Amino acid sequence: MQGGRGRGRGMGRGAGAEKGPKASFKQLWPYLTENKSALWLAIFLSIVGALVNLAQPLVVGQIINKVQAKDDVTLVVLELIAIIILTALSSGFMYFVLAKAGEGVVLSARSKLAAKLLRLPIAEYDLRRTGDLVSRVGSDTTLLRAALTQGLVDAAGGILIFVGSVIAMAVIDPVLLLLTLGMVAMAVAAIGLTARRVRSATTKAQARVGDMSAAVERALSAVRTIRAARAEDRETAHIQREAKDAYTQGIKIAKINALVTPIAGIAANGAFIVVLGVGGYRVASGASTVANLVTFILLMFLMIRPVGQAFGAYSSVQSALGALARIQEILVLPVEEAEKPATTRTAANDVAIEFDAVSFGYAAPPAEEGEAQQESREVLDGVSFKISRGTRVALVGPSGSGKSTIFSLIERFYEPTSGRILLDGQPVIEFGRQQLREQIGYVEQDAPVLAGSLRENLLIGRPDATDEQLRAVLEEVNLTDVLERDARGLEAEVGENGIMLSGGERQRLAIARALLAAPPILLLDESTSSLDGLNEQRMKDAIDAVAKNRTMFVIAHRLSTVVDSDLIVVLENGKVLGIGDHKQLVKTVPLYKELAESQMLV
Repeated sequence: MQGGRGRGRGMGRGAGAEKGPKASFKQLWPYLTENKSALWLAIFLSIVGALVNLAQPLVVGQIINKVQAKDDVTLVVLELIAIIILTALSSGFMYFVLAKAGEGVVLSARSKLAAKLLRLPIAEYDLRRTGDLVSRVGSDTTLLRAALTQGLVDAAGGILIFVGSVIAMAVIDPVLLLLTLGMVAMAVAAIGLTARRVRSATTKAQARVGDMSAAVERALSAVRTIRAARAEDRETAHIQREAKDAYTQGIKIAKINALVTPIAGIAANGAFIVVLGVGGYRVASGASTVANLVTFILLMFLMIRPVGQAFGAYSSVQSALGALARIQEILVLPVEEAEKPATTRTAANDVAIEFDAVSFGYAAPPAEEGEAQQESREVLDGVSFKISRGTRVALVGPSGSGKSTIFSLIERFYEPTSGRILLDGQPVIEFGRQQLREQIGYVEQDAPVLAGSLRENLLIGRPDATDEQLRAVLEEVNLTDVLERDARGLEAEVGENGIMLSGGERQRLAIARALLAAPPILLLDESTSSLDGLNEQRMKDAIDAVAKNRTMFVIAHRLSTVVDSDLIVVLENGKVLGIGDHKQLVKTVPLYKELAESQMLV
């Protein structure tokens, strides 16, 4: 299988999120509105909190006036206590609602990404690293939560507090208000210049996290090889370099954000000092009162707080948009073509699979910055053959001759550059991919086994299969001993990547999984090069058993397993050198004769 072709380059450093599409708030908004009820409740609570907050300085002013007039302050003090309690309760409930809505945003983004990632054209996986894709589902989506939980909804209440505070301050002392607004305006200008850089920096930081995740995934997927090669230190150093790059980019974001906090603090403290100095002078001169000054100062801090929240929200939204850009980069990719409606088809002839002058080349990965773009390499060149239904066919030839590519084209993982592929006499492009793949069982060379139980692995292709059917198909491929050696039977765990099974058992389990769907055509990338004699014989027996009553293609790595095939197709450099049975090809195709002699089959 050519799935790994080019992986690790196409979306690597220099070609990743920094050059990808930019996200806008318009693209973020649908995620927010999916949680409309929580959003509106949070906005309502924010407004309630704003009104209660505005009342607090006014009540404090009343208390000061009553104390100066030596009036009873009990009722007003109780009002203040009630306001404080109500503020705390509404604030706590609002942030719970926001946190819940934020988790909803993350869930929605992850669901959309997961659905998309499993439906991309196979060529996309060739050019992208698994670790980076996983990072987008995990790390990038988490940043969307901040758009809600770090001040965005507070804007509704913040605007009300700001406007209400300004109006009340204008009534109390217009002179002090002008001085305060001047300090705030300078802070707004300074913060605006720094916060706008957050989105770009966040996008780059998330790309670095993706690089690090890809490095970790690469190492863990080959941990046994790394241990055997004593390469732990080298791989650790590689991961640490990627982690250091992510750290460096994170520090850049921290520097940007670090500029905002002191500017806001200077503005708040400067306004307080100016108001206290000028206000104190105005109280001393009789132009104002102590109660008015205290009320004004409290209102001033109320007014400044939503300004800080607004920039916090802006920074959070910019970070979210930076992460959303990487999410959107995947979501905007086309999936495999829309499914055509299933139709009842009658075979046009008795030819199960036909290749008609098929040529194909894999697309070259995008060039890294400063490198020349590579040209695609032709893998198949005018391949033609016809295979009748019920025929057992072997594909043989050196590595790189195009055997696995033929399987990928039959499955429509890729489309031919030229030529046609026909199923039952009809072009495969006239079938929906689901309908086409229902006719085909496909067993890859590396026989992937998913972590979990035997049952879970078998049910992937046919979730409604009964236990009797599962046991029967295991017996068909000589795997009953796997059931017998574990008391859990079908619930026996196979381990990560099937590590609890031998190589031959993994391959036969993959064959069983394909057979459960009872496909009329079976594609078997049969790798027996690493099997011992007993397992090779078991594999041969399994192939003989499953070949009955179906068309079967086998990619042969040892000719001994396929010499009795009905037809053998010999390939070299993407071209067909000959088609026939073993005896015919030994006489007519020098390459096949050479392969047979090297394996002592002549």
